[in-house]
Amino acid sequence: MKRVLVTGGSGFVGANLARRLLRDGHELHLMLRPQFQTWRLAEITGHFSPHLADIEDRDAVARCVHEVRPNWIFHLSAYGAYSTQTGIERMISTNLTGTIALLDACTETGTAVFVHAGSSSEYGYKDHAAREDEVIQPNSHYAITKAAATHYCQLAAAQRGIQASTARLYSIYGPYEEPSRLIPTLIIHGLRGTLPPLASPHIARDFVYVDDAVEAMIRIAMSGRGAAIYNVCTGVQNTLSSVADTARRLMNISAEPHWMSMAARSWDTNVWVGCPELTAREIGWRAQVTFCTGLERTLAWMRENPALRTFYEKRILNAGGSAFEKSF
Repeated sequence: MKRVLVTGGSGFVGANLARRLLRDGHELHLMLRPQFQTWRLAEITGHFSPHLADIEDRDAVARCVHEVRPNWIFHLSAYGAYSTQTGIERMISTNLTGTIALLDACTETGTAVFVHAGSSSEYGYKDHAAREDEVIQPNSHYAITKAAATHYCQLAAAQRGIQASTARLYSIYGPYEEPSRLIPTLIIHGLRGTLPPLASPHIARDFVYVDDAVEAMIRIAMSGRGAAIYNVCTGVQNTLSSVADTARRLMNISAEPHWMSMAARSWDTNVWVGCPELTAREIGWRAQVTFCTGLERTLAWMRENPALRTFYEKRILNAGGSAFEKSF
């Protein structure tokens, strides 16, 4: 059993990671901003220790780490991943300054393992499956701050002996995902026999089911490796066309897709895929869940949780087209 501190625990990946850590028998502590969203954590309240601290507040971060004295830290707090999250100043203070504050506190308390949730956006646009050892070309404010945080993790590992590794997450999906994203939007519309507005059928992403992503991060924590960077990807990309086809088949949707009913976005690309070979070789991880199976599991979860389904319906259907803001 480890004493584990998770930042961003009220978010999509963090809430899934929290459940896995509890199932594995770890002592779980969540560092949560004072106005955190409660809906993802409601059913596990009482099974973890909450610590209210804003990741942008260096003193509050230090107090939290000193109080918990964790064996492992999973750092998932981030800002700027959605188009509604704007302002480079806050991206810097959350994604970079917050990471620095956590790592500095780790040094003071002797925390040995620090897993940073990076982003595939650190690579920028590539015409091939991106590898961890190639030059990164971040092309947004968010990507730049995430890349800088990864560099700081490497520096901390080299200079201080901390196991500070980065999990570069590709397109994670599954239960508790943000309602504005593609998969929840497809499911909610699909359950009503319709499809949402769609952009180009050729846009592509490397989708990773959230349970696979959580398994990868835990294996990274257990690996004993220092300044490592690992792609958390499948190595297989799905186009929006194939995603829509899978959703239509699973939910018996007769409606035809209306391609280009959404305007093209600046981040749209026909190639977005990672190379999983280093992750497989060094920590023995490969994604186990195919996209079809992952979508089927997410659909089943939505059907099994009527209250959450209602929550998603209100957020997605009432928002109209804006609910699709950065969903693919």
